[in-house]
Amino acid sequence: MTLLVVEGLTKRFGGVAAAKDVSFTLQAGEMLAIIGPNGAGKSTTFNMVGGQLRPDSGTIALDGASIAGLPARAIWKAGVGRTFQVAQTFVSMTVAENVQMALLSHHGRSRGLFRDARALYRDEALALLAGVGMRADAERPVSELAYGDVKRVELAVALASRPKLLLMDEPTAGMAPRERSSLMALTAGVARARSIGVLYTEHDMEAVFAHADRVLVLVRGEIIAAGTPEEIRANPRVKQVYLGEAGTEAAMRARRKAVA
Repeated sequence: MTLLVVEGLTKRFGGVAAAKDVSFTLQAGEMLAIIGPNGAGKSTTFNMVGGQLRPDSGTIALDGASIAGLPARAIWKAGVGRTFQVAQTFVSMTVAENVQMALLSHHGRSRGLFRDARALYRDEALALLAGVGMRADAERPVSELAYGDVKRVELAVALASRPKLLLMDEPTAGMAPRERSSLMALTAGVARARSIGVLYTEHDMEAVFAHADRVLVLVRGEIIAAGTPEEIRANPRVKQVYLGEAGTEAAMRARRKAVA
């Protein structure tokens, strides 16, 4: 089922086209990666879909409903969750409390909280934490967690709103290689089990080629290639402008090391 349809998306800053006529679709349960060199327009495209930027032209439809130009909160309410390059959590709260806060907001209970708020939606929070492998750490303060585990908590928080679409901004940034692979495998499994479309930007080519179903390559605001990881890895133009010589494993390891 087609979940997201983006057509002709364009955004200019002064005389510079940060995104120009960007078009793509995303299926429910699909992992779609956006890659490209610095300044390619990845963040601009991503933020137009998420509501942080208003497009100059073009359309964005989620489940058939237009969300182009809506504020970020309205897009969240329409069914779009998000994780960030730097994890956004309440470090002084426990793991379970972080997820409960997200559930309180989702259920419209974030205003006028009362003293027994810690008891609200606890079972639902624990179920979400079990789904990301963090149930055993429910009572630990987030400040005590390794960064890879914080990212898992952030994923549970994003899932609390029951999104149709999950936006992930460089989800593996700052993580060790083993943590990166584990997080992306977890995300792919959750996406397919819940039929959530995942759109993510990423510099780690291993996280892209190992887990994306399809890949978009942006350069200077335009899509220069789209296809499966195998097709993108073999694309001569992508090799030339982004992957390096022949898109070799050595080139990818060097790129991963540079952004680690």
